Amino acid sequence: MRPAPLLLPLALSLAMSTAFADEAPVQPRLQPSLLALSTQPSEAELHATIEKLVGFGTRHTLSDTKSDKRGIGAARRWVKSRFEQISKECGGCIEVATPSQVFTGKRIPQPTEVMDVVAIKRGKTDPKRVIVMTGHLDSRVTDVMNITSDAPGANDDASGVAALMEAARILSRQDNDATLVFAALSGEEQGLYGGKVLADYAAAQGWQVEADLNNDIVGNSLGQNGVRDNLTVRVFSEGTKSNETPEQAKYRAYHGGEVDSPSRNVARYMERIATSYLPDFRVHMVYRTDRYSRGGDQVPFLEAGYPAVRVSEGHEDYTRQHQDLRTEKGIKYGDTIDGVDFRYLARVTALNTVTMASLSRAPAPPSGVSTEGALATDTTVHWKKVPGAAGYVVHWRDTTAPQWQYSRVVGDTDQAVIKDVVIDDWFFGVSAVSADGYESPVVFPGDAGGFERSPAPKSP
Repeated sequence: MRPAPLLLPLALSLAMSTAFADEAPVQPRLQPSLLALSTQPSEAELHATIEKLVGFGTRHTLSDTKSDKRGIGAARRWVKSRFEQISKECGGCIEVATPSQVFTGKRIPQPTEVMDVVAIKRGKTDPKRVIVMTGHLDSRVTDVMNITSDAPGANDDASGVAALMEAARILSRQDNDATLVFAALSGEEQGLYGGKVLADYAAAQGWQVEADLNNDIVGNSLGQNGVRDNLTVRVFSEGTKSNETPEQAKYRAYHGGEVDSPSRNVARYMERIATSYLPDFRVHMVYRTDRYSRGGDQVPFLEAGYPAVRVSEGHEDYTRQHQDLRTEKGIKYGDTIDGVDFRYLARVTALNTVTMASLSRAPAPPSGVSTEGALATDTTVHWKKVPGAAGYVVHWRDTTAPQWQYSRVVGDTDQAVIKDVVIDDWFFGVSAVSADGYESPVVFPGDAGGFERSPAPKSP
């Protein structure tokens, strides 16, 4: 079966305007190179990375920064050295940066430098457009201010750091038109400070962040309730933009878009990637920014106006999160390496790797998407063309459907009329397609769905 929207059914691909009948327009297609990437993550590499990180004893943000064997400083330097080794192996294709800021706060009583370790693989043709993968390096035990006790943090979040480092290793040998960024963040447990450092750095660098894939707690397949599920990963995404203005909210409340932020359409994109390239793996989309009353480093990205999602395992075990190492009543507490399922972590890593590769090879999402069709039996969709696109696809779905249901290839144009589809009853979107069949995420019309960081004010 050829899944959509990454792959369009033949009937829809032929249902195009007569203006393009003489020359069939480009359409999304299955990419053998992405299928090959889906089997590349190494369980041995992932294990070696987590074992090394656990070996630093604690990686608490306020722990030792001078020692070469213990603490956050030693861990950061090792991650930096590993990125530098990956770069050496690909002929210097990766730059390593260590942006930092000094913070004080409720969980940082004294001014403390919070430093991220960031590997950057520049895009060949569209280097300002950036796809980010993040995980947090710091760890903790029961008392968030305990900086001395062992805090292995094998799953929370050495698993996310191992995944992004493995993705960097694999993608260092691949072509990418957009820039790829792999970032090990600090300060998450103390207040999401590492996410803010990177979001501020992105703004200062002028990055056009298309997506941040924040991987946090992605290595365990056995839930606290005893359920073993190594086939599912959750992807959390906000429904409306965190930086939406009152005027934009008013327009959205009337015309729709509550479930169509760019972050939500990145989540849909990841779900379709899994369907197309990881048949043994499923993305469970969760319509929430994060788990209930909890947060992660994707939040500072959202607050800065960048699309971002959180990737987390399907079933969590809270006895292995934020716990002192101990055994009580036969229950082993603590985030140790024996709680990591490396086969499962390899599949999560594959999902991220294929998603980043696909996004980086596709054109940017279209901008200026709008619709018209009030008091009409047809719907007209408009958009602005983007560099690198050889064609476009118009998508639509029932207003209560979680995923895009229908699509039509419309060629290299900036508008399309969808005959006999009434605008009142459907949601619409547009994606861009490269000449070789890579497709961007779908863009919902207006400010609610635009991928631009600073949406233009809505005209009356």
